[in-house]
Amino acid sequence: MVFMQTKQEAFDQIFEAIKADGQNSAYTSQGIDPLYAAGPDARIAIIGQAPGRIAQDTHMVWNDKSGDRLRSWLGVDRQTFYESGKLAIIPMDFYFPGKGKSGDLPPRKGFAEKWHRQLFELMPDIELTVLVGNYACRRYLGLKASARLTDVVRDFRSYLPQYLPLVHPSPRNQIWMKKNPWFEAEVVPELQRRVSDLL
Repeated sequence: MVFMQTKQEAFDQIFEAIKADGQNSAYTSQGIDPLYAAGPDARIAIIGQAPGRIAQDTHMVWNDKSGDRLRSWLGVDRQTFYESGKLAIIPMDFYFPGKGKSGDLPPRKGFAEKWHRQLFELMPDIELTVLVGNYACRRYLGLKASARLTDVVRDFRSYLPQYLPLVHPSPRNQIWMKKNPWFEAEVVPELQRRVSDLL
């Protein structure tokens, strides 16, 4: 008899492979699991930087003030965000990278290249990928080194319908928000419309 692997079993297999990868042994040895959300019913992917300390400690992606703002931009509540199964939340690194001098350290190089494609192959119904912050935008949009994130986000329509680039919703970006009122006037409404259509 031929054994047919279900999609959920395939997702579980990837999860275990990530834990077993030597690159992540320092986390696995401490009982820290990779933190992301992916499932067969996902219609929207959200690619951010990496889990923060609070997210890792509570085992919930985007479980902080940045997450509250991101959900506001998306126009979804916590229940939809965490429980609908329609949103895949796949950061550039699935582990908290540690603190740096000015915020969290960047995601580890090569991590997204190793694991993202395997997950996306199991989610063929994704129609919109929301790119949150510099690292996600540079990876998925193939930006030149000279590209400014503000210019990329302002030009968001040129990346639709597949991608929609955003700045990071961190409270640290409050000054940027005040200097760029077009973001909440133009980008956020378009994001909310597309998310609502897909949910």
